[in-house]
Amino acid sequence: MVAQHTDVLIIGAGLSGVGAACHLRRELPEITFTILERRDSIGGTWDLFRYPGVRSDSDMYTLGYRFKPWPGQKAIADGPSILRYVRKTASEYGIDRHIRFGHRVVAAEWSSDDAVWRVTAEHEGEKVQFTCNFLWSCSGYYDYDSGYTPQFEGVEDFTGTVVHPQHWPEDLDYAGKRVVVIGSGATAVTLVPAMALGENAAEHVTMLQRSPTYIVTAPSQDPLATLLRRFLPDKAAYVVNRWRNILVQTGLYQLSRRRPQLVRRLLKRMAARQLPPGYDVDTHFSPSYDPWDQRMCLVPDGDLFKAIRSGKADVITDHIDRFTEKGIRLRSGVELPADIIVTATGLKLLAFGGMTLTVDGKPVELSDRMAYKGIMLSGVPNFAYIIGYTNASWTLKADLACEYVCRVLRHMRTRGHQRCEPVPEPDVHPEPFIDLKASYVLRSLHELPKQGDRTPWRLRQNYLRDIPELRHSPVEDGVLTFSR
Repeated sequence: MVAQHTDVLIIGAGLSGVGAACHLRRELPEITFTILERRDSIGGTWDLFRYPGVRSDSDMYTLGYRFKPWPGQKAIADGPSILRYVRKTASEYGIDRHIRFGHRVVAAEWSSDDAVWRVTAEHEGEKVQFTCNFLWSCSGYYDYDSGYTPQFEGVEDFTGTVVHPQHWPEDLDYAGKRVVVIGSGATAVTLVPAMALGENAAEHVTMLQRSPTYIVTAPSQDPLATLLRRFLPDKAAYVVNRWRNILVQTGLYQLSRRRPQLVRRLLKRMAARQLPPGYDVDTHFSPSYDPWDQRMCLVPDGDLFKAIRSGKADVITDHIDRFTEKGIRLRSGVELPADIIVTATGLKLLAFGGMTLTVDGKPVELSDRMAYKGIMLSGVPNFAYIIGYTNASWTLKADLACEYVCRVLRHMRTRGHQRCEPVPEPDVHPEPFIDLKASYVLRSLHELPKQGDRTPWRLRQNYLRDIPELRHSPVEDGVLTFSR
């Protein structure tokens, strides 16, 4: 089998993979690249998720690419609009011509003797080989094959329909039906108003949660952004809106970490103003943890609260005892009748799409590695990945990571280097890779790399501090080593 060779091999043709390829096109047009995409279309997350109301949980001025202004009027955009944006970007930069669809990468082996990666992918039931000088994983960090669903006792007794949002049936008819959505995260707070108030609305939708989540309301169409577009060129307006939202997001996060009780009171007050008089805010919208211990949920135009005020939706905070023939019985003894139960119970984390990494014949155990600048792994040569911020828009970090990788590649070409590798420092204390207490993170932390307690091993989760580190600091810092 003859392996196909390229300078850079990108895994994934979603928001991150398309962005990575565009950066290569813009900054290093002489470099050849190929994208391997396991699915049959561009878009990644935004092509996979098809549940009602699917949308961004960040504003599009920061979720959009730095180099490609978001063209839509809505700051909080629906999934199909984001998918069109990603695909249009790929088409404008000619990225779509470099994608091999239906290729699932299963293994990558680095050879120091040849200074290449040998990559194995599955395509139409057969194994296909590729070689590259630099391997770039842009496949995100969750399992595309299945979401997380707890083991519910009695689920086989339920006579209705049970669905997970990650695999939403196209023909699911919920019009006039009683729906229970299990969960309180971003997917649940999106589904509830979409099913309760949208076209072919359900008879009633209940959001069943074990514990509350912090909810932030924002206008779907930013009035200030609309005003700026009237007086500034599109690109200038985009830059202003982008930076305004970056500063607001950063300020809210910093305030949450430094004055958690103040932010807790503000968010609780914001929820109470949008709920019916006398509503039990303490039970249903006042989490036990501090703001940003877990990711906050964004609801455009307060649509979740509108659904509750309309009487078409409600929130119940309780634990599930078991599924019954007609619905769900709670520990309190109450039985919730349902025709459809949606298990919006979270994702499964899966690093690098599940592919195995080997360096000179030795398997790479991810939990033994440390993340360098949140972009590379200790002891793994010529390899980078993209994982966005957990406290801000994914693409803010993705764009910076792409710029940094392009700087590294340019440095290697200019100096004639064939290999780069972050060398671990023995006195750096390891810490969990993701600093969130969300269940989907805690379930998988033992399978992920570690971060360190100081730069450049620490993941700052701070765009303003990452700019000088990733865009302007010297590439040769004594930790990232280069050789011929």
